[in-house]
Amino acid sequence: MAVDVYLYFNGNCREAVEYYAQVFETEKPQIMAYGDNPPNPEYSLPEEAKNLVMHSRLNINGSNVMFSDVFPGSPFTLGNNIGLAYISKDIDQIKQLFNKLKDGGSVKMELQETFWSKCYGNLTDKFGIEWQLSHESE
Repeated sequence: MAVDVYLYFNGNCREAVEYYAQVFETEKPQIMAYGDNPPNPEYSLPEEAKNLVMHSRLNINGSNVMFSDVFPGSPFTLGNNIGLAYISKDIDQIKQLFNKLKDGGSVKMELQETFWSKCYGNLTDKFGIEWQLSHESE
C-alpha cells in the first residue's frame, strides 16, 4: 500500500476539493461532512462543524490525495496543513507502526474501531508529522 497525502483546510475544503477535481479532471468527489457521522450521545457536534468536510479523496494521476477541514478550534497554519495517511489491510502492521510512531510523539486518537475502519488512529510523531493509520476493508 502507498502512503497517501492528507491536505487540511480551514473551512474551505469543499471548495478546494471541487476545484482540484476540475483542474485534474477527476471524477466528482464524494464528500463526507462531520455532520454525516452517526450521532454520539457522549459528544454533541458543534453547529459550525456540521457542514465542514471530514473526508474526501481524489485520485490524481494514480495518487490518492485526501482532504479535510480542521475541526473548529483546532490549530491551523497555512503551509503546514499536510499530513500522511498509511492505509493497510494488515491490522497487526497498523498496530506496530502506530506504536513506533507514537514514541516521543503525541496521540490525537488512539487506535480504535470507527464506523469507517476496523482499526484507525491519529498521531503526531516526534518530528511534528501528523499520521493517520487506518485499516482498509475488503
